[in-house]
Amino acid sequence: MTLLDEILTHNTEFIRPSAFPPLSKSPRRQLAIFTCMDTRLVEFLEPAMGIQRGDAKIIKNAGNTIIDPHQGGVIRSLVVAIYELGVEEIIVIGHEDCGMSNVDGEGLRAKMLARGVAAQEINRLIPDLAQWVGTFSHPRENVERVVQVLRDNPLLPKDVPVHGLMFCPNDGHLELVTCGYSKAEAGSK
Repeated sequence: MTLLDEILTHNTEFIRPSAFPPLSKSPRRQLAIFTCMDTRLVEFLEPAMGIQRGDAKIIKNAGNTIIDPHQGGVIRSLVVAIYELGVEEIIVIGHEDCGMSNVDGEGLRAKMLARGVAAQEINRLIPDLAQWVGTFSHPRENVERVVQVLRDNPLLPKDVPVHGLMFCPNDGHLELVTCGYSKAEAGSK
């Protein structure tokens, strides 16, 4: 049985009519969370925050990084979340021991080449692989940088607080990196 077969089989056993009431597309807590795709956060981060199904918009990518601060997918998602779905606060969450802090651009290039990706395509599409992937050395500094990128984005309203947190994938504790309330209040005046 393939992995896909296992998933589909599990799904047929999971479905229970009327067990999951319909929810609004808008988050109950008017919150968007931008975090990492790390598997250690699945079914761990949200409960550690008291977030349940329907409470928040969750946006994930490798290392909770923003590469294109104006037109990238994270910005697009936040614009829709704010203007169309009623999000009023954003929390950027990094985590300890993030794998993106160890990604080596040249090592990644070598792995891509070994899997059959043509060097000329890598060079044409991604001249600076490390920059494109969004590698960083310190997860906390990355959270600070991403919070600032969001605060500086001309498409996001200045009255939306953007907070930064660090999460421990081992015990679930959160650490405040930056509180966005004072910046949002200043921006709304």
